[in-house]
Amino acid sequence: MTHRGSRVLHVGSLSRVEGEGALRLHVQGRTVTEARLEIYEPPRFFEAFLRGRSYTEPPDITARVCGICPVAYQMSACAAIEDACGVSVDPAIRELRRLLYCGEWIESQALHIHLLHAPDFLGRASAIDLARTHRAEVERGLRLKKAGNALMELLGGRAVHPVNVRLGGFHRVPARAELRSLSEELKRALDDAWATVRWVAGFGFPDAHTKASLLALADPDTYAIEGGTPTVLRADGTSGSFPVREFTHRVRETQVPHSTALHSRLDGHLHLTGPLARFAVGGSRLSPLAIEAAVEAGLGDPREGAVCRNPYRSVLVRAVETVYAVGEALRIVETYEPPEHPYTEVPAVAGTGHGATEAPRGLLYHRYEIDADGIVTSALLVPPTAQNQGAIEDDLHRLAQEAIAEHDPTDAELTALCERAIRNHDPCISCSTHFLDLTVVRTPGGHDA
Repeated sequence: MTHRGSRVLHVGSLSRVEGEGALRLHVQGRTVTEARLEIYEPPRFFEAFLRGRSYTEPPDITARVCGICPVAYQMSACAAIEDACGVSVDPAIRELRRLLYCGEWIESQALHIHLLHAPDFLGRASAIDLARTHRAEVERGLRLKKAGNALMELLGGRAVHPVNVRLGGFHRVPARAELRSLSEELKRALDDAWATVRWVAGFGFPDAHTKASLLALADPDTYAIEGGTPTVLRADGTSGSFPVREFTHRVRETQVPHSTALHSRLDGHLHLTGPLARFAVGGSRLSPLAIEAAVEAGLGDPREGAVCRNPYRSVLVRAVETVYAVGEALRIVETYEPPEHPYTEVPAVAGTGHGATEAPRGLLYHRYEIDADGIVTSALLVPPTAQNQGAIEDDLHRLAQEAIAEHDPTDAELTALCERAIRNHDPCISCSTHFLDLTVVRTPGGHDA
C-alpha cells in the first residue's frame, strides 16, 4: 500500500439527518488515530428559557426543541413535573398519551426507514432518487407517516408541536366516534408496516457490532414507550436497573472541546439508547404480532433472549417497532372510552421531579426543580442523541479503521462510509446541540500491512 500525503477533506453537510455538524478523521499511515464528531450548532438554551417560568409551561416550551419528536419532549416534561407534584394521572389519560406517542413513533420511524435510511442500502443518493426506482415503497412510507400524523392531529391538535397536551392530560379529549374514525386508516397502516418489515429484511447488512452498554426503559407489563425504569444491558450480558431519579448519578455529562453538545457516559462507559437498546431490554414485551415480525425479519425471538448489536440492522428494529406502534394504536382506538375528565389536576408543590420516556431515537430524560409558587428554578434535558455521540464516534473509528486496513478507501468512499454509519443511529443533532463536514487528515507513518 502506498501512503497518501497529508490532506484535508471537507464535506459541506451530512445528508438525510436532522441538524448540522462535522467529522474529523486523523489517519496516520494506515491507522485512524482520531475520529471526532464535531457538533457545532449553537446552543439553544432551552434549559435557561425554562427557569423562572410557570411549572405548567415546560410541555409547550420543550415541544419546540424538535419538530420530529415533540411528543417525546412533552411526555417527558409532564412525567417529571407530575412526579415533582406527586400526581398520577388517570389510566385512561395514560392510554391516550400512549396513543399520541404511537402516532409520533409511526411517523418518525416511517420517515427514517423510507426516506433517510433506505437509500443507503439500495445505492441511491436521496429519497427523491429512491422514488425513481422504488416509487411504491416511498409512497408506502408516506402513507405510514400520514397515519401517524393523523393520530397526532386528532389528539395533539396538530402534527408538529402539538398544542392539546397539558399537565395531567389534555385540554380536550376526543369523542369515541372521532377516535374510531381512524380505525380503517390504521388497519391499512398495519398492512403497510408489515410490508415494510418484509422489504427491509431483504436489505444487505454489513457486519458490525457495538460494544456499548445498551440503555432503555423497561416496563414489566408492556413495551416501554411513555415511561418505565431505566435498564442496562452490558456487552458481557449482565444487566441491571435503577430508578429514574438516579439517572444523573449514573449518566454523567461532560463538555468536550469539539462539540456544543455534552457527551454522556453511563457508569463511566459508552452507552447507546434507541431501537437496539429497546429490543434488547424489552423485546420480550412486544406484542405477539410484533414478535412474529421480528422473527420473520431475522432478528430472532426476544422471548428466547434474541439481542441485536449490529447498528446497520437497527432499521429492522425500527420496522418491527412500527408494526408494534400501529398495533398498539389500533388496540387503544378500538377499546377507547372517553375519560370522565380530560385531565387530572396538578397543584404546584415544591420539589424535584424526574421523567423519562422513549423517543424514537432513544431514552429522553427531564428533571425539574419547582418552588412552592410553581416556578421552575432549574431544568435539565438529556436527549438521546447527546447520549449516543460517544458510541457513534466509537463506531466511526472502528469502521474507518477496518476499511483503511482492508483496502485504503478514497476520500469519497470514506465519506460515504462515515455518513452511513452515522445514519444508522438517526441522530437528531439539533436536539443534542447540535453535522456533516468531514475532515480527513492523512499523515505518513505507521507500518504497511
